[in-house]
Amino acid sequence: MSREDFRYKQVIVVRTDLGMGKGKVAAQVGHAAITAAEETRRRCPDWLRAWMNEGQRKVVVKVKGLDELLGLQQKAMRLKVPHSLVTDRGRTQLPPNTVTCLGIGPAPQEKMDRITGDLKLL
Repeated sequence: MSREDFRYKQVIVVRTDLGMGKGKVAAQVGHAAITAAEETRRRCPDWLRAWMNEGQRKVVVKVKGLDELLGLQQKAMRLKVPHSLVTDRGRTQLPPNTVTCLGIGPAPQEKMDRITGDLKLL
């Protein structure tokens, strides 16, 4: 399946300023993917179904800090795209209640590109 065949995608946005280890990043990305997909199931079940059927395209991108991440959350809200902010419980590498990443969608690709299209891959 080529890139053009995907009509829906999910984007996970990770903060790079926290110095998380690779395993911690992987766990936080997993939390974001699941919680954002569940939010999409609740709010836009047709989007979730279509995304599941076409192969569940996911992209992981990076931001430098919390302000940038929260700005993306605001964009998702304005475009009515389901999303989920991940806050760490603070049991390992980070202080409690540290916001680590943002899961957005799955949603139609054109909406996702308006929110995250200018970000670099992690």
